[in-house]
Amino acid sequence: MTTAKDIMHAGAAWISDGVMLDRAAELMRELGVGALPVSDDHERLCGILTDRDIVVGCVALGRDPSRVTAGELTRGTPRWIDADAGVDRVLREMIDHRVRRLPVMEGERMVGMISEADLARHLSGEEVGEWAARIYAGSDD
Repeated sequence: MTTAKDIMHAGAAWISDGVMLDRAAELMRELGVGALPVSDDHERLCGILTDRDIVVGCVALGRDPSRVTAGELTRGTPRWIDADAGVDRVLREMIDHRVRRLPVMEGERMVGMISEADLARHLSGEEVGEWAARIYAGSDD
C-alpha cells in the first residue's frame, strides 16, 4: 500500500505564528513553495499560511506585511494526515475538506507536506483528474 509518507515532499519547513509576513514570503521564495505550516507557542500545528493569504489578507488591504504576523492570518483547525495513511485516505481528506496542501505527521512531528505537485508525480492522470475536479468544483480560487 502506498502511504502519505511515500508521496509527500519530505523536510517541509514551518514557521512560528509570530513570524512577520514579509519574512514568511521571503522563506516561501527561498524554498520555492506557496504555503508554510504555522506552529503555536507549544510547537503544535495551528494553521497553514499561503502566498494567497499574504496577498489577499494583507497586501490587498493596504496592510504592511512587516507588521502583520502569520498567526494573524491563520484561522480554523488545520487538516493533517498520519504518515502511514494510505493514498485513498489522503485523497479523501483533501477532497472532503477542500484542501490543496496537507501536512504529514508522525506522532506530533511534521515530517512532510503533500501538495498538488506531489499528487501529480505519484498518481495516475485519472486519479489526479478526479481529485482536481472534486477540489475545484465550485471553487472561487
